[in-house]
Amino acid sequence: MEFKEIISVPGMGGLYKVVANNRNGFIVESLADGKRTLINSNQRIMTLVDIAVYTADGEVPLRDIFKKIQEKEGGKLGVDLKGDQTKLRDYFKKLVPEFDEEKVYTSDIKKMLTWYDVLNGKIDFTKEEKVEDEATEKSILEKENDKPVVKTHHEAHGPKTEGAKRATAKTRKKV
Repeated sequence: MEFKEIISVPGMGGLYKVVANNRNGFIVESLADGKRTLINSNQRIMTLVDIAVYTADGEVPLRDIFKKIQEKEGGKLGVDLKGDQTKLRDYFKKLVPEFDEEKVYTSDIKKMLTWYDVLNGKIDFTKEEKVEDEATEKSILEKENDKPVVKTHHEAHGPKTEGAKRATAKTRKKV
């Protein structure tokens, strides 16, 4: 399992892995209990790769925060998630000192730390995943487009020259 495969579905607690997709949506598997669920294609989903934390300079990806926790704490969280909110904020301040305290709520911090707790041991955050760059993608597309197009000529489907009806423009009277 890779970090880019993990999604969060607003309105449904927990994290999910996309197993398959069909015409109606996605089939996802819960990481907590392994149950599979169908998610409608109109429902909003968020991949964890796309989530970032606001900082004074810009944004820090969630993966980098998980790396910091793994490096500093050795895989175990150093704070009680159900404890005092100020302790949660102080703990997060040690991990990401430059985070924007006005935009990042305590509920967001709690959610991120809960996600880390679920993913800890299942995913190695220090391992870099392969990212396809645009040059590789373009070369693949160019190879596909370089294939010769075979043109077939069928006499039965050609333009008709004799006996073709001509459409006449009819005007409608205004009433």
